[in-house]
Amino acid sequence: MGLNVQPLIPVTLLTGFLGSGKTTVLNHLMQQPEMARTLVIINEFGETALDHQLVTSSQENLTQVMGSGCVCCTIRGDLVSALREVHSQFSGHDDRKFDRVIIETTGLADPAPIIHTLMTHPYIYSRYRIDGIVATIDLALGETTLNRFDEAVKQAAVADSLLLTKADLTDDGSRNRLISRLDQINPAANRYTVVNGQVNVASVLDLGLFSVSGKAPDVEKWLNELAYQDSQIDQNHSHMHDHDHSHAHHHDHQSLGESRHDDQIRSFCFVVDDPIAADLLEAGLELLMALLGERVLRVKAILNLVEREEPLVLHAVQHIMHPLTRLPDWPNDDRRSRFVFITKNIEKETVERIFRAFRRPSQPVSHQVSTEEEQ
Repeated sequence: MGLNVQPLIPVTLLTGFLGSGKTTVLNHLMQQPEMARTLVIINEFGETALDHQLVTSSQENLTQVMGSGCVCCTIRGDLVSALREVHSQFSGHDDRKFDRVIIETTGLADPAPIIHTLMTHPYIYSRYRIDGIVATIDLALGETTLNRFDEAVKQAAVADSLLLTKADLTDDGSRNRLISRLDQINPAANRYTVVNGQVNVASVLDLGLFSVSGKAPDVEKWLNELAYQDSQIDQNHSHMHDHDHSHAHHHDHQSLGESRHDDQIRSFCFVVDDPIAADLLEAGLELLMALLGERVLRVKAILNLVEREEPLVLHAVQHIMHPLTRLPDWPNDDRRSRFVFITKNIEKETVERIFRAFRRPSQPVSHQVSTEEEQ
């Protein structure tokens, strides 16, 4: 696991299912002064690109349209080519033409392969960094969409920020059911109600550890552990505590025979008290990713490794791990390693067993808290 310490160009991934309002949101964002000098990459599925005609950019924005395929599969190479080309063309030492990138995906896209590309391609991850994943959620049709399309669930599950659109087209009951459901899919994501695409720029930018302004990394905001602490934690024991939560009332509104793609989404976090040996951490993560990688939707962690004074940051999506990033210093006096997992159809006990197998006796795991939705 290598270290990445170069200053990188932030990339925001704007995703969301068909008709959820991504283009309207993007159009509004591009009119904001904070979005000047932004490269916009729009992916479209089909032979003729249409959505980009609806996006009005300032003269300081650059727009790259990729059609005739899906950025999540057949033209991932085109994404690499686009980012390579614009970096080479517009990123001179003194006259770089853009300071950040927004990628708007097709509504049918599974975001994981796109994130893989940003995290693993040598040219890309040495010049760009994932700043945040933003998903638009249609309040009027969101429940139906989540029921029917696994891609929509993944978009919501891995997002750092959820933009709730079309509130005027739904009733309070439907809205509250969807919000409660999102609490189980992704409790840590910030949520913002969006009217006619008018979204505050702060809700989509600087969602990662690092900001364009160079402020100190905000680890607490990035991990957002408090979102998982919805039950009593016994701090007097040195093992993971089992917190099962039943949410059967969510199914009362489900039509007979209707599928629920998010029924096995689980979110949990745990803490390791003592410094972790790097070789044992690597072995445990490799085993986890090899056996269960496709079902590990996202992992975020701040790590205290043996013989290292500074903290390291881990970011993984499915079976792909981003090179470890070194932070300049600990954000506070808490030097414990902290992990956040979002998984699909993986019991939290399974992750616990893997980490126990690769942990020396002097490295207790202090606690785990979780949210989950059972079938």
